Amino acid sequence: MTKVIVAREAGACYGVERALELVRDVAAHTDGPVHTLGPLIHNPVVVAELEELGVTVAKDADVEPGSTLVLRTHGVAPEVEEQARAAGASVVDATCPFVKRVHRSAERLVREGYQLVVVGESGHPEVEGIVGHAPGATVVGCPSEVDGLELGRKVGVVVQTTQARANLQAIVAALAGRADELRVINTICDATAGHQGACAELAAAVDVMIVVGGHNSANTTHLAEISRERCPRTHHIELPSELDDSWFAEAERIGVTAGASTPSSHIEAVVDAIRGLTER
Repeated sequence: MTKVIVAREAGACYGVERALELVRDVAAHTDGPVHTLGPLIHNPVVVAELEELGVTVAKDADVEPGSTLVLRTHGVAPEVEEQARAAGASVVDATCPFVKRVHRSAERLVREGYQLVVVGESGHPEVEGIVGHAPGATVVGCPSEVDGLELGRKVGVVVQTTQARANLQAIVAALAGRADELRVINTICDATAGHQGACAELAAAVDVMIVVGGHNSANTTHLAEISRERCPRTHHIELPSELDDSWFAEAERIGVTAGASTPSSHIEAVVDAIRGLTER
């Protein structure tokens, strides 16, 4: 009989749960238009569910006066929040507290005279928000990008919360011989590290892995990469309808994990669908 196993740490983290609770409360108790500045989280299914509650996505902070603008979990640059308030919007800050910690750490390093390096994905909303709190920071995504940098004597490092520890370690090793003083503040979220460790553990012990979450989610994509290294039969999906019964041929153990932007109800729906496909 096929066994379906959910990773010991999987699904929505504290920051996401908090943001969803904030938005749903605003939607239920606000008369005027409610917008999120960009998708609240990187999960198109959840964004669609919020739209059904009347919460729409705004492309920028210049929204109509009298509306409510929710700052997404990834955080924004200070001037973006100022723009929203100047437009006459009521601002609700749903920035993840762990992302706020990165902002504070980046500001402190710059204040103390360090040349700031942000380990993360260039162009990602969270990274753009971090750089907004530390203008002039350099974003580095992999060790090879360190080679062409002009570095000063004092270099400080912060990290996008969803980065893999291995990537941080490799970039720090590349920076180590390039500065007289290197100060690293590891701002990877504990939930991210926990999800990644649990994913690696489970992927090594199953025949097939299903990773649930937005295809546009950095942390979910990292989970799929980690899983695929240990379990080649790894599939990244957003919806149960994407499952294919051919994936589970001759599989005795099927693992399921999910990104930090995936509610538990979505995980349960996928598990039920897998059981429906394998118990025919």
